[in-house]
Amino acid sequence: MRPRAEPPRKKNLPNYGLPPPYHTPLAGEACTTTFLGRTIAIPSRNRQNIRSLTLGANIYAPAVGGDNALPIAALYWRNQSEKWWLRSVIGVFVNEVDVARNFGRFQLLGHFDNNTIPFADTEIKDGQEVTSSSVIWGTVSGWLGAGIRIPVAPFQSDNDLRLQLFYQAGYFYDNRTSDTGPNVLLPPDTFFQGLRFRARYDGLRRNIMELPHEGWAAGGDLELTFREKWSDSTFGDLLFTKSDTQKYLKLSGYLLGASGIPLLSERHRFVGYLHGGVSPVGKLDRFSAFRAGGGPFPSETDDLYRLPYPGALFNDFPVSDYVVGTLEYRYELLFFMYLHLRATLAWGANRPDYSGAEGLKLELSSADGEAISVGLTTGFFYDSQLYLEYAYDNNFLRNGTSGSSFMLLWSKSF
Repeated sequence: MRPRAEPPRKKNLPNYGLPPPYHTPLAGEACTTTFLGRTIAIPSRNRQNIRSLTLGANIYAPAVGGDNALPIAALYWRNQSEKWWLRSVIGVFVNEVDVARNFGRFQLLGHFDNNTIPFADTEIKDGQEVTSSSVIWGTVSGWLGAGIRIPVAPFQSDNDLRLQLFYQAGYFYDNRTSDTGPNVLLPPDTFFQGLRFRARYDGLRRNIMELPHEGWAAGGDLELTFREKWSDSTFGDLLFTKSDTQKYLKLSGYLLGASGIPLLSERHRFVGYLHGGVSPVGKLDRFSAFRAGGGPFPSETDDLYRLPYPGALFNDFPVSDYVVGTLEYRYELLFFMYLHLRATLAWGANRPDYSGAEGLKLELSSADGEAISVGLTTGFFYDSQLYLEYAYDNNFLRNGTSGSSFMLLWSKSF
């Protein structure tokens, strides 16, 4: 659908010789500003067709499970027209593609995703790998569905209300490694199927760096899944029975808001993030749990559902029955440079808690976590974007010990 034009801003009242109030350049809008005494004209930008490449790395001190640094790479593509809508995030081993065919406000929907990392997944305790938990596993799934999309104010390309219902089908596999403990019993490879419902509302205005500037967004997901072929599984002394884990219902939601600060200019913003999830039916195991991850804090409309935790990688570690909140103060240093100060709290998030050097005893424990982080988003050479972040976590990321992490990401649209 073609977005409507944004209503013009209200005219300023007489300022009696004072300089006009400062206005932050907004995403997609043409504007004129000054920098180092030069006048810079920023042309309008089509935000309906975006392609970008992101490269970077996470660095840890101390290491997380033996990893001092991990690379990051992804290709992003979003394209919108009156008839079609496409969004894809390609990371080779982890990919996600959404497509919609528009019939007015009604949409026919398709989705594909895979998480097929060919390296061992190992749980972490006190910052160290529990080698006996080493497993290679993955999923491939496709969804078909239908929904409605209603444009909402301020009527930009990403401002809408969407209600979507899908039937999903997929395949799960897992394999032992040479390090997998003898007391680890894995479930069988299996097909799975179920229903998914997604609700999305996005009323945010974004700045020139695509960061939330004003407004709010919210959403929720319901996932009902049945595994066709299943069995009991064990990790250490923790038993996941077939009756508890073969069928499960997951509910999750998020709320995000951005606003100015009274008596201060538009350069000063508060942004709040709140994410929560619960499984009222069935018991989540290592493979079905929610995944907490890192990267830049979500700002793109179809990424807002992602559960962010500073210092982590994307979909880094499993949690269940969680509430995670972040309060951010952001200051606009320059029209293309933004400083972020954040405090993040995690309440009651269940994580696997290993005891003993080889994880011979394991239980799900409710853990609270706190992290503070400082970030910088800035325009860079050749119309690219750079994101830098330092985070300190007390015990949640490393599952029992504190530490620091550094992130560097470079993104280029083309």
